Amino acid sequence: MQFAGIALHTWTIDTTPLRHALAAARDAGADAVEIRNADFVRCRERGMSDTEIAGMIREAGLPVSAVGVEYGWLFAQGDELRRLFDVFRRQCDNAVALGCGLVMSGVGPHDGPLIDGVSNMRTAGEIAGQCGLRLTFEFMAQHPSINHAEIARELIARARCPNVGLLLDTYHLHHSGRPGGAIDDIPGDEIFYVQFSDVPRDVAVGAVGAVGLTDRLAPGLGAVQWREFVAALKASGYRGYLSYEAPNPIHWDDDATLVAKRGIDAMRTFIAETARI
Repeated sequence: MQFAGIALHTWTIDTTPLRHALAAARDAGADAVEIRNADFVRCRERGMSDTEIAGMIREAGLPVSAVGVEYGWLFAQGDELRRLFDVFRRQCDNAVALGCGLVMSGVGPHDGPLIDGVSNMRTAGEIAGQCGLRLTFEFMAQHPSINHAEIARELIARARCPNVGLLLDTYHLHHSGRPGGAIDDIPGDEIFYVQFSDVPRDVAVGAVGAVGLTDRLAPGLGAVQWREFVAALKASGYRGYLSYEAPNPIHWDDDATLVAKRGIDAMRTFIAETARI
């Protein structure tokens, strides 16, 4: 495999408590696990400290591919911005404790002038950098403005933080009009992280209004052109993790290990097939 490996994003098995989700990831053959801010919040609500949570994650024996922060800081202001950056710093500390060099964030709620986003992006990059971390940022097809790769790339470029880069998610790529291998204009050194899931076949390419977020599928069950995507990603020079993020109530009602294994095995098959081309 030319990539670092395949990680399981815990949202894929959202209703499974973190301890059991970690075991499911391991038993499904994941090479790593992606941990959300929500995972920490839920464990804290059960009385665990961050130190105890990190210890539980380490005991599972899987590397952590990325640690999520709370979204929304890009266009937040005032007290809300200060709160979100406090959460951001806390998650950076947790990433360091887990031996993970990458924190991730989606654009989240709120909208505003791009210049405000540039300023907040720069601050976020500086916070991550103070901890020796990189930040990967995800555009989301349902967002009013930061909904395609071009605007996310501009935002990151204008922030001028070398430790900030792009997160590509096949779900949002498809919804924003970039099917399959239509990423060949994005240099690999701009891509810090990749998440993957399939999109229902009845959703047209570029159908931003059809973004449902929790209708995601295992690779091969929907409309994404996987061989073209994997080939283009390899050609870009990206060598990081691929994280299986497929939230869906159908998955949440199924056996967590089987759900994870189906997605992981399917992606490994497409990677192997691409290697033979």
